[in-house]
Amino acid sequence: MSPRIGLDSTAVLMAAVEVANAEGAAAVSISSVARKLGIRPPSLYNHVSGLEEIRAGLAKYALERLYDHIAGAVGDLSGEHAIRRFADAYLAFAHEHPGLYEAVQMAPGPEDRQLQEAGSRLVELTLRYLSSYPLTEEQALHTVRGLRSLIHGFASLKRQGGFGLPLEVRDSLHFNLDLLLGGLKRLEGENGR
Repeated sequence: MSPRIGLDSTAVLMAAVEVANAEGAAAVSISSVARKLGIRPPSLYNHVSGLEEIRAGLAKYALERLYDHIAGAVGDLSGEHAIRRFADAYLAFAHEHPGLYEAVQMAPGPEDRQLQEAGSRLVELTLRYLSSYPLTEEQALHTVRGLRSLIHGFASLKRQGGFGLPLEVRDSLHFNLDLLLGGLKRLEGENGR
């Protein structure tokens, strides 16, 4: 069977993005993507090798969009102002693109170099925002993990309706960022800078 005219791997990826944002990243399957494209599931194999390729492409696309979203929001800032904008942009992306955000959380396998590189770009961007703090390389990486965990926790709980108290979620996030940033400032004093 010959491939359908006008259908290519980009169209398959965009269909996966639509499915993910509408139904969640876990709903992305050969059947759901084929249905979105209006083709039979076996016809999808004319354009991709299988579900693993679709999900890897979705995760890479999601990481690239998150990177662009954060970089656009933060610009050339570093330090405290950059971290606050980073957190706001990250939280906004998770809210505006729920399926893509779920795909961001897919850990790349060591054999998937493109996905590893997309994830590394996001880590490097975060490290750049932290560059004004006197952190060792190990401390900086711990901070990246902590920041991601903090913001991911807020994004996930917000999405699941887990914040029932009459407090603005962004205010709670910034309060906790203040605690993290205060710890970084304390490190600065301890390191003699």
